[in-house]
Amino acid sequence: MSVDGEVRRLRTEADEPGWEVDPDDEWGLAVVATVGRQLRLRREAVGMRAGDFGKAVGYGEDLVYKIEGGKRIPRPEYLDRADDVLDAGGLLAAMKDDVAKVRYPKKVRDLAQMEARAVEIGVYECNIIAGLLQTPEHARSVIRAAQPPYSLDDVERMVAARLARQSVFDRDPAPSIHFVLEEAPLRRQVGGTRAWRQQLERLLEVGRLHYVTLQVMPTNTEAHPGLDGRIELLKFADGTAAGRSDGAFNGRPITDPKQLHILELRYGTIRAQALSSRESLEFIEQLLGET
Repeated sequence: MSVDGEVRRLRTEADEPGWEVDPDDEWGLAVVATVGRQLRLRREAVGMRAGDFGKAVGYGEDLVYKIEGGKRIPRPEYLDRADDVLDAGGLLAAMKDDVAKVRYPKKVRDLAQMEARAVEIGVYECNIIAGLLQTPEHARSVIRAAQPPYSLDDVERMVAARLARQSVFDRDPAPSIHFVLEEAPLRRQVGGTRAWRQQLERLLEVGRLHYVTLQVMPTNTEAHPGLDGRIELLKFADGTAAGRSDGAFNGRPITDPKQLHILELRYGTIRAQALSSRESLEFIEQLLGET
């Protein structure tokens, strides 16, 4: 295909790593299959061959067939171009929201859905700053540090998923949210000094919200029940609850009242040993003042 007299190379799978469908994600598979079927039906309805359509949108024929067959997640730009080329009047572009959700890992999507329903959220983090509190640059730096490294596409997908969970702060009425963060991750200048300062400023911003309690666990303190790993507790309007802890019940999500009571006891003890909310915000302000 030529553009302004130049040949444009068509995109292949090698150009788009990380856009495969998770074989264990039944909902995601169904969404991508439905979108692919609609793309194929629309293309065939206007009498356009897959190869010609691919050239029109800048994709190789093989990749077009894989998207239409539900084996690849189409990019938002692909759906926009397809909508224009096939004169779909916005019907294909409208599927971008559902497709975007498929890009989020299933476990992250499930967690976001539970957090969106919770009336009370309690989080303890020992090694990192909680995902609900991370700035985009901090999240990107943390995810990039993984070994073996993720592809650039996967990094951006995971950053987007982490930031999407932060919509809990926009809810009205807002949930009651409690955070306990260890001191050490607050001192770690992830992403460089500028990104670190922005992260600390974000903590102060969120910590001052009337429905948020943010506490810091000093490094110089006695042993506490959070040394085994992170804890998250979610309580819902109907009186039910869910939780997870790295150091209990094999890290599995739990809903059993007896098991939840154990997590609540551990989390309550952690909160009691941490600095108060006011002391914690003053501590973060002091860290900012040290640079």
